[in-house]
Amino acid sequence: MDTAARPRLLVVASTFPASAGDGTPAFVRDLALEEAEAFDVLVLVPRVPEAAAEEADGALRVRRYAYFPRRWEALAHGAILENLRARRSLWLQVPSLFAAQWLATRRAMREFQPDAVHVHWIVPQGIVVRSLAGRVPMLVTTLGGDLYALNGGVMRRVKRWVLGRAAGVTVMNQDMAERVVELGAAPEGVSVEPMGADIGASSVDRVPRAPGEPLRLLLVGRLVEKKGVAVLLGALRTLPEGWQLTVVGDGPLRATLEAQARGLPVRFLGQQGRAALAEQYARADVVVAPSVIARNGDQDGLPVALLEAMLAGCAVVVSDLPGLADVAVDGAAAVVPSGDPAALADTIAQLIADDERVRQLGGAAPAAAERFAMPAVGARYRERLLALVQRGR
Repeated sequence: MDTAARPRLLVVASTFPASAGDGTPAFVRDLALEEAEAFDVLVLVPRVPEAAAEEADGALRVRRYAYFPRRWEALAHGAILENLRARRSLWLQVPSLFAAQWLATRRAMREFQPDAVHVHWIVPQGIVVRSLAGRVPMLVTTLGGDLYALNGGVMRRVKRWVLGRAAGVTVMNQDMAERVVELGAAPEGVSVEPMGADIGASSVDRVPRAPGEPLRLLLVGRLVEKKGVAVLLGALRTLPEGWQLTVVGDGPLRATLEAQARGLPVRFLGQQGRAALAEQYARADVVVAPSVIARNGDQDGLPVALLEAMLAGCAVVVSDLPGLADVAVDGAAAVVPSGDPAALADTIAQLIADDERVRQLGGAAPAAAERFAMPAVGARYRERLLALVQRGR
């Protein structure tokens, strides 16, 4: 495409790495880089520690806005909803985040003059962009937390206001698609399009398990209630020897979970960069995604880490929640009832005793996850956004 004729895309999100590979979930960055193959892209995100206020990141322009005095600025460092649950004092930063994001978005709309806006999360980004976009087409991507949680009367009306204006909506699974339509999104504009998975881990050679070595389990994710780590630890507590677990990720429940795991062969590595995470996938026999519905209604849509594990050839065990269970095609995953430690323990015990079953699951996983690889997902998002721009013109 002639660069002089390239349309302009504004990407507005709340999660974005301070630097490439720093361990922060990078799905927004990865997708924006794919979108930059057809668009001039400006990414607008909140400020995080050790990040430049404005920089070039490959083909992207990234602009980060301040929303609170730097010394206390913490609301957008990680998952906003979980940060609020963990530290009630962070509610004091919510009004200033909205105000700062509104001002920064207004400036970007005036200076950059985008042909389309890609909004990640209905709340807060969708609210802000909805008030400013005017005739500019807006694609809203909801990843789960903002849709499944925040379901009081006022917030439902706010989400309806945002989704009713969207030119398009993408969601992580069919259950979410039905929910956004119920909230007012036009059915013909809604599509199931999970975030793309990084394919880098699939290029790392797998490390075979040595004879007599325990089954190597891996869990990757933010240490919050919906990830079901407590359920997994409860299940493992009932099993005899023959397994070891590595947990990659950080979050407000880490200290509690480490205490629950005391005496078990469990390692908590904290947040890991992309290269280190790829090594963990290569060494894992089984990746477990025991997601549950949190007390506030939040739940996973379809975790990118699960898709990356499948592309890397890991066997996977998933909860039977919408989205997660969708990956169990052609024998590519073992599915267990969500929140059932006994069933989870039974499934893991079967895998400990059956190496061939582990190999079968791992062998089927890459093909099942191939349609979720970032290049394929990026191409579909580019096509969708270009159609919105053309229709808007």
